[in-house]
Amino acid sequence: MNGPLSGLKVVEFAGLGPGPFACMLLSDMGADVVTIDRPGRKLGDRTDITGRGRSVVLADLKQPASREEVLQLLASADVLVEGFRPGVMERLGLGPDVVAARNPRLVYGRMTGWGQHGPLAQAAGHDINYIALTGALHAIGPAGGAPVPPLNLVGDYGGGSLYLVVGILAALHEARQSGRGQVVDAAITDGVNSLMSLCATSAMRGTFTEVRGSNALDGGAPYYGTYETADARHVCIGPIEPQFFADLCKRVGVAPALRGAQHDRAQWPALRAELERIFHMRTRDEWTALLEGSDVCFAPVLALSEAAAHPHQLAREAFVDVEGVKHPAPAPRFSRTPSAIQGAAPSHAQAVADVLGRWGGVSGA
Repeated sequence: MNGPLSGLKVVEFAGLGPGPFACMLLSDMGADVVTIDRPGRKLGDRTDITGRGRSVVLADLKQPASREEVLQLLASADVLVEGFRPGVMERLGLGPDVVAARNPRLVYGRMTGWGQHGPLAQAAGHDINYIALTGALHAIGPAGGAPVPPLNLVGDYGGGSLYLVVGILAALHEARQSGRGQVVDAAITDGVNSLMSLCATSAMRGTFTEVRGSNALDGGAPYYGTYETADARHVCIGPIEPQFFADLCKRVGVAPALRGAQHDRAQWPALRAELERIFHMRTRDEWTALLEGSDVCFAPVLALSEAAAHPHQLAREAFVDVEGVKHPAPAPRFSRTPSAIQGAAPSHAQAVADVLGRWGGVSGA
């Protein structure tokens, strides 16, 4: 473990979605992540990418002896990550106050959809519900169509995992000065509200309308979107800058009368029809050979199964083999202390005593 977080000790309470992804990121950057899971949990799924690079301890948290062992781990840890509904950890006897009494420096990361308080705090939910409440889901989708869920990227991972990691690292930095940990309340709704900052600014400036498919970055602008090719695949373009748009027009042969139509909304239908006609004249790969790497802001729209084989991805070694499974490489990249995948999802559990031995803690203390 030689990443920038080498030596950081993290206890993760097993969950789904944004918590495991956040801990995967911490592990990739060198942290020693130990996941507390329930007895009987089946381990050894090598395809569990977000479960990679950590150890597992099985513990029945409703049993006093197991709970005490977990508290011993937390006494030696730097970070705790949990994703239960508000109040669950307190009822288990593992709430922030109890843990702080054992380890005042510990950063207590709480990952939820709605946050630790508010009218919906105890309600069940998933990514789609959280992004719906923030205005993000309403803004995504085709003109005249229904909102389209953007996988779980905007809510769970964007507004959830990434903000949790940022919060944990900020709290660790502060703890170096104060000697005290604190609770990081990472609510997905809060994170997505933050992600929507550009849209909020544009709305106040009158350049964003609450009509799907009518704005510059939501597919409304013909110069920023996807187009079907002759082989029923797709390419995308995004030449926002005037000089890049002019380059596109020249390279693909846009009619001269439409080369000044980039920001003329009255001419957008005609410009879109012209680009649809042009891009339908060649296959996706033919357009890639012609436009990729130029300043027209072009890329082929690749399926997940194609992405790893693209020359750019290969050159950056963006995917790595871990026990026969292709994993996305750790991100971001560091010049002196490179991140690394610490192994596949664990195949067996460890004893608390073994972890404490590794961490320098004392069993039974």
